[in-house]
Amino acid sequence: MIRNASRLAATSVALFMLASPAFAQQAQQPSAGHLAAAREVAISSGMTGAFDAMTGPLLNQLQQMNVTRPEIRQDLEQVVTLIRPEVEQKKQEMVEATARIFTTRMTEAELKEVAAFYKSAVGQKYVQIQPGVLDDVVRDMSIWTQRTSEFILTRAREEMKKRGHQLN
Repeated sequence: MIRNASRLAATSVALFMLASPAFAQQAQQPSAGHLAAAREVAISSGMTGAFDAMTGPLLNQLQQMNVTRPEIRQDLEQVVTLIRPEVEQKKQEMVEATARIFTTRMTEAELKEVAAFYKSAVGQKYVQIQPGVLDDVVRDMSIWTQRTSEFILTRAREEMKKRGHQLN
């Protein structure tokens, strides 16, 4: 659940950036090589997996309608099969959008270096473990935030008490 939320947040940020008029005005047309390197980074980094994580459940949810309306089961399965390639095309649009974002932030040479990293054994391992690491970081951050909040409040109360004030 945390992983999907993280992916959804990353996707939402990307969509916001693409919709921004200022972003659109600043964007320059990248070369074919620059865009290819950016696309490779977007895919090999696992970033575009978020698009699968969003569209797959949406299609599955559509198919679950046959539970409440069994009479439409066969037609619904045919419709899902029919629109699946169109959904795949929509995902490819986001892959391209992600690649274009990368081209605005990194040079072609930098992207090629990053892509080489993701092709390496350690880069592939990084992609494989990243979702679990992010889940753990989010969990630990929640605990840390709570503890730090308590610390700040306790310390502030102590210091304010020294100054003759009572904080609740």
